[in-house]
Amino acid sequence: MSQFFEIHPENPQPRLIKQAVDILRSGGVIAYPTDSAYALGCCLGEKKAVERIKWLRSLDDKHNFTLVCADLSELSTYAKVDNVVFRALKNTTPGPYTFILNATSEVPRLLLHPKRRAIGIRVPDHVLTHALLEELGAPLMSVTLMLPDEDLPLHDAEDIREKIGKLVDLVIDGGNCSIDPTTVVDMRSGAPEILREGRGDVTPFTD
Repeated sequence: MSQFFEIHPENPQPRLIKQAVDILRSGGVIAYPTDSAYALGCCLGEKKAVERIKWLRSLDDKHNFTLVCADLSELSTYAKVDNVVFRALKNTTPGPYTFILNATSEVPRLLLHPKRRAIGIRVPDHVLTHALLEELGAPLMSVTLMLPDEDLPLHDAEDIREKIGKLVDLVIDGGNCSIDPTTVVDMRSGAPEILREGRGDVTPFTD
């Protein structure tokens, strides 16, 4: 049965955060707020949850999935980065960016592009999101909550509840989010390439 939690975006209730993480650990899919738009998330390695997210978003195997992390401390576990790339990420996180990086063998195969071992890494600047990640103690597998027949991400929890509430295990109402997705920067070659201009300022990567 799907659930709907109202969690304060600045002072998240620990009891509800714990319940949300329990849902994730049991293989659930959640809709949650970030510093850009709302997102769909599940635990790493939960194949059925990942397949459900792919179905909800009508994604194919070529889609780059994102690991949403509390900070950069686990970066080397999941992505291959040199000092130059690490400094670029450190200077722009937390924030509304997704960085495409070369993945390590720790990233589950079902999250990878079939022809290139690439993964998105994201460190959001959002108190509620961080509370979830800290309680979980691991990154979230995540994608922007943008439905196949729509041009913009969903940003209102009641709207999300109405449209897909029965298709996910939990919708978290943490207030309205931006309608802008993250700015996506490909850092695999070391030199930044802007793949999508979103809420994050591209100036640090174009100067």
